[in-house]
Amino acid sequence: MGIAFRVAELADVATLLRFHVALNEYDGTVADPVRARAGLEILLGQENLGGVWLICADETPVGYIVLTWGFSLEFGGRDAFVDELYIEAGYRGQGVGRQTLAFAESVCQARDIQALHLEVARENVNAQAVYERVGFEKRAGYFLMSKRLRP
Repeated sequence: MGIAFRVAELADVATLLRFHVALNEYDGTVADPVRARAGLEILLGQENLGGVWLICADETPVGYIVLTWGFSLEFGGRDAFVDELYIEAGYRGQGVGRQTLAFAESVCQARDIQALHLEVARENVNAQAVYERVGFEKRAGYFLMSKRLRP
């Protein structure tokens, strides 16, 4: 099985939304496809905000990764966040996640990004193990906290 990454386009929004809903179901959260569509349409049109890539196995989309760009004084420059990462169940446990994270790292290095962050559900120990194997570390004493500014 050959894994490749393809920059997502507006024509891919239906596929991306299907993956987004599946990701939320897997995480036990409720997806808002209207909000997600609006976000995708913005992100797909503005590379300065980040990027979206389809993960393809033999040219068939089997998942996606969303990276967004930021800046951190603590990390000394530009940073990035894995906003969403989803791989269909039939492709998990085969190294696709590791390949995807290596791809994300190469994308970030090409943009002189100093650090790559992600969030993972506390219950998702399989994903945590993958992330730790490729060099991500839990930040002792820190929680990710969010406040929605617009409904």
